[in-house]
Amino acid sequence: MDKKMELWDIYDENKEKTGRTMKRNDWCLQEGEYHLTVLGVVARKDKKFLITKRVMTKAWAPGWWEVSGGAAMAGEASLEAVHREVLEETGLNVKDWDGGYLFTYKRENPGEGDNYFVDVYRFVGEFQEEDICIQEEETDGWKLATVEEVQELAQQGIFLHYDSIKEAFIF
Repeated sequence: MDKKMELWDIYDENKEKTGRTMKRNDWCLQEGEYHLTVLGVVARKDKKFLITKRVMTKAWAPGWWEVSGGAAMAGEASLEAVHREVLEETGLNVKDWDGGYLFTYKRENPGEGDNYFVDVYRFVGEFQEEDICIQEEETDGWKLATVEEVQELAQQGIFLHYDSIKEAFIF
């Protein structure tokens, strides 16, 4: 889908769809309105996590490390969205892997029109480095990191969302 025409569902404070949509990045949300984003923590059974580095051309947090994720499209279920985002960003199809939904957190940005829910998932499977095919327009490299390495990046202040998702790295 053309990203310029991408639509997102608008949710109420109870995470129920309102029946209305918004254009991607059209920060028009009122107080009590949200859009839905997803994050997919990808791990191997040896407890190494696939993390990616944001390209330097990103307007927000360029060069920071993160896990795969993005906005759910209008009409798309949370699980569908996280499967799509992980596949687009890493080349890995995690649909049949162990794990799944962990928790949701809410972010409110008063006055910015950008409030959102984040559904956090963890998928655990076996994959090899050659299976990884990163989305180069979004990502400037990747690594398989231990939980300690992820924590170190977070302590340096260069791991996106870490404080909100840190329990997803413990299993």
